[in-house]
Amino acid sequence: MIDLSGRVAIVTGAGGGLGREHALLLAARGARVVVNDVAQAAADAVAYEIRKAGGEAIGVGASVTDFDAVKAMVDATITRWNKVDILINNAGILRDKTFAKMDLADFQLVIDVHLMGSVNCTKAVWDHMRAQNYGRIVMTTSSSGLYGNFGQSNYGAAKMALVGLMQTLALEGARNNIRVNCIAPTAATQMLDGLLPQAEMERLRPAQVSPGIVVLVGDDAPTRTILCAGAGSFEAAHITLTQGVHIGQGPAAPEAIVASWPKIVDRKDEFVPDAGERQGRLELQKAGYTRDSGKAN
Repeated sequence: MIDLSGRVAIVTGAGGGLGREHALLLAARGARVVVNDVAQAAADAVAYEIRKAGGEAIGVGASVTDFDAVKAMVDATITRWNKVDILINNAGILRDKTFAKMDLADFQLVIDVHLMGSVNCTKAVWDHMRAQNYGRIVMTTSSSGLYGNFGQSNYGAAKMALVGLMQTLALEGARNNIRVNCIAPTAATQMLDGLLPQAEMERLRPAQVSPGIVVLVGDDAPTRTILCAGAGSFEAAHITLTQGVHIGQGPAAPEAIVASWPKIVDRKDEFVPDAGERQGRLELQKAGYTRDSGKAN
């Protein structure tokens, strides 16, 4: 059993939907929970629900776009419970339109809430987690970012950016036992109202995603994982690199790329790089360069 007793968790956007379910389940597993929401009343209601069930929780009304407010929330949490072990970056909004019709203000707002909101919250806990040599952070990405979705260029861009943030923070946090992962949920929340048939909405209950959160914040959690979750099903998404081919340079290089396209995109023996520099190492290797020799062969 994954026991979170003694752990302190902050869940953003937890006044309803996915965040509420995450907060309730973390509390049921023993964590003390800071329920954050832009609406104080909503945060307080979920915190009360947790306390009524025998758990420990407080509600904090703050926008994740306001770093000073986020920092104050983290500082208050540490004052009250001496630490922060878990951060669930869940807060989000939608402003769906095709890119042709989208106002740039709506693009910026979605980036500010999803991406910069997660950056703000993570930055506020990062040094504390490093000092205590323990941290579990979950970013909320989306299939819209991983694979695209019509009318969601702003949302998709923000959600894919969170994957890049997760990849790097997982590497930087490893020495201090900070594990950083993404969850890509499919859930019937207010954000999906009117977008899916009612029969599908009924099957996509937010509570069915939250068990994945528990796994991603436990002592034995993975790191650098993109966990997809919906309707009680769980999958993993990967950003892979094909083996590709070496073309070289010259006036006919573009045409050679076209001629070699089937080999370039061939997924046989594709792999998940351990870091971004792995792409460069693979390309140099195919070009006949090795670090041992220090020169092209």
